[in-house]
Amino acid sequence: MILTWVLIGFLALAAGITIRWVPRRFDGLGRARPFPRISVTLCLVVVVACAVPLWTHARLESRLERAASAVAGGPVTVHCQTFGQAFVDLGPELGWVRWGADGVPERSTLIKREPCGDLKAWLGSSKDAPTLDQVIAVHILTHETMHMVGLKNESQAECAAIQRDASMAVALGATPAQGQALARRYWTEAYPRVRPEYANGCGAGGTYDEGLDAPPWADAG
Repeated sequence: MILTWVLIGFLALAAGITIRWVPRRFDGLGRARPFPRISVTLCLVVVVACAVPLWTHARLESRLERAASAVAGGPVTVHCQTFGQAFVDLGPELGWVRWGADGVPERSTLIKREPCGDLKAWLGSSKDAPTLDQVIAVHILTHETMHMVGLKNESQAECAAIQRDASMAVALGATPAQGQALARRYWTEAYPRVRPEYANGCGAGGTYDEGLDAPPWADAG
């Protein structure tokens, strides 16, 4: 949001300088005044410097939205937290979905700045050897997608996400083998450390085992 306002401000300033010059492009003796190209160029440099990260941010959100929508079975919106939002954010959660008073979730989620950065790094990699933070970031997107489709119970949403992490990874561009490896790694390395309210009823034959093909616990050893 800050970059957007800076971009708009300097674009307006460049336009203002140009508009102000037009009726004054000749002096009192009819001689042409030079166009204030340095001032306008400096303004446009700032505009471009702001536009590039804004475009990159929007492109990342678009990729995440397409993948989350595929897993959700319908359109959803994914927002990555901006620097300005992160600066004033004190919450410990890594992503969240707003629920209405009627108990129906919005089809929109906010993913915090750090996991969005990990998602961006993973998307730009070969996806063969993700860091654990990147694995967790993909899972966060899957987990919040489960909330967007209506799962409010954290353990149920967590287990549903675990069973769909491979699908999310593939929707984001991983191969099926890479997706399975990512899901298995979350199950074996990250899930054992989650808070108790996230850790009930998941696993083979558990309350939230949906019997989907190739769950991560099937070959986790």
